Amino acid sequence: MLKNNNIKYLINSLSLFIFLLALSAPALAEDVSRFYGQWPSVLPPLLAIAFALLFKRVIPALFLGIWLGAWLAYDLSLPGLGKGLLDTFHVYAKQELADADHAAVILFSLMIGGMVGIISRNGGMQGIVESIVSWANSARHAMLSTATMGLAIFFDDYANTLVVGNTMRSVTDAVKVSREKLAYIVDSTAAPVACIALITTWVGYEVGLIGDALNNIPALNEQPYLVYLYTIPYSFYPIFALLFVFMVCASGRDFGPMLQAERKARRQGVNADEVSQGAASDAAPIQPIDGKPRRAVNALLPVAVLIGSVLVGLYVTGSAGLDGANASLRDIVGAADSYTALMWASLLGMITAAVLSLAQRILNLEQVVDAWYRGLRAMLKAIIILILAWSLGSVTTDLGTSQFLVQALGDTLPAWTLPTLVFLLAAATGFGTGSSWGAMGILIPLVIPLTWALMVSQGLGAPEHMHILYSAIASVLAGSVWGDHCSPISDTTILSSLASGCNHVEHVRTQLPYAGLVGAVAIGLGSLPVALGLPVWVALPAGALLLFVLLRVLGKPAEEQPAGAPESP
Repeated sequence: MLKNNNIKYLINSLSLFIFLLALSAPALAEDVSRFYGQWPSVLPPLLAIAFALLFKRVIPALFLGIWLGAWLAYDLSLPGLGKGLLDTFHVYAKQELADADHAAVILFSLMIGGMVGIISRNGGMQGIVESIVSWANSARHAMLSTATMGLAIFFDDYANTLVVGNTMRSVTDAVKVSREKLAYIVDSTAAPVACIALITTWVGYEVGLIGDALNNIPALNEQPYLVYLYTIPYSFYPIFALLFVFMVCASGRDFGPMLQAERKARRQGVNADEVSQGAASDAAPIQPIDGKPRRAVNALLPVAVLIGSVLVGLYVTGSAGLDGANASLRDIVGAADSYTALMWASLLGMITAAVLSLAQRILNLEQVVDAWYRGLRAMLKAIIILILAWSLGSVTTDLGTSQFLVQALGDTLPAWTLPTLVFLLAAATGFGTGSSWGAMGILIPLVIPLTWALMVSQGLGAPEHMHILYSAIASVLAGSVWGDHCSPISDTTILSSLASGCNHVEHVRTQLPYAGLVGAVAIGLGSLPVALGLPVWVALPAGALLLFVLLRVLGKPAEEQPAGAPESP
């Protein structure tokens, strides 16, 4: 009891001290901080990265970065320490929430999460799964079916992982596909497809970060969603990861620890008790209502409405201020209000899912609301990270972080090296934090203004050099996903192990060589040569071809051949 009282006394005393400091702190002067554009201005993002890597927690890392930045704005004065703490919430978080575009991103993300909850509960997602599973009558077909399902459930990585892993486990067990291979297919389709698809739970988050960074660059008058679309061809790791999954599944070839796991499964079958260690029961998706039909249309139609409404919304909002007869499609999309389009689409998609559930009497109104809320609730942590990331970006703007970096690096760091360096930094951050979203939130507010400033300082601000900016943004997204794939503390990696019933250490051990190979090709034939001027339409097929050749050279069939028999193609 005495110990608890001492702790309470310490906390109360510290709180009172900070509050008194805050009261005595002077208001921010109209002049900028004396640290503006100086080396201390890089400390907030560096602290966020270091803390996240050290303690594996993104939210407190972002918060500490904001606090340090707010304190620097008060010139590191003693009263400013307390005032900076209060400003993290009262000034920065409030102003980011009050921004209309930020509110649109938050509402869009919540509605998408709610829609996913409804189509999971009404059996629509399960209907998609069952229509694909019927073809899985051999090891190769089972693996290809699993990968196809990973693409079909593209709109949310968590739903993808939980549904595909839990559903396909019994199917792949029956045809002697190892749990390690199942976990790899699940993990290496979920995040990559959600990262680059047109409309997913990731899109609102990514567009929100991109839009906030672009707002700080007056010379770039680009729609955030359009910029996101431009980055997709440069997301080499997610694209190559998806292609490589299908190559592995179609060829039946493996290498490294995965080959050993597959050959063991072919010889002995899958011992569920041995590999799962009871973990899979902890990862259950939102289950459909028992005794109700599971129709794929109940998921496909809301998703189709979602995608179609975005396209229509972009056209309607873009053509409103233009001469529709003379304006090109590019002009219309460029003038569109992407935030409005995304909000319209998410609302209509959610309403479609709800109406289908009610009209067929699969769910009653109370069950629809409950499913919507359960799906929405899964997005709350991501939204908290997003708000903190916006706040950190605002702090770095107030401190002139990008200006300092340009002055320090402008003459020594060629702009074409940025995409590769950013990929490696994002990969390290994603690996250390176990969160691709956290890595994006920390890096995008810093990378976009830095890349643009370096391009301008080196005479590369013309439209023909915009591929460097698009590639740098894509490198943050791609590197974050790569780090997420390789990290043993990643949420999606852990969920993939749980949902697939695979020993987590074995999943990481068997997936790492595959992710490493694809990541190396993504840099060697993607980020680096494209930044030097190689057309992206050349880099993508070249990288795919190299992966195919490497798989043929390194990989061996899982089915062991009799002595002297030729290998299967």
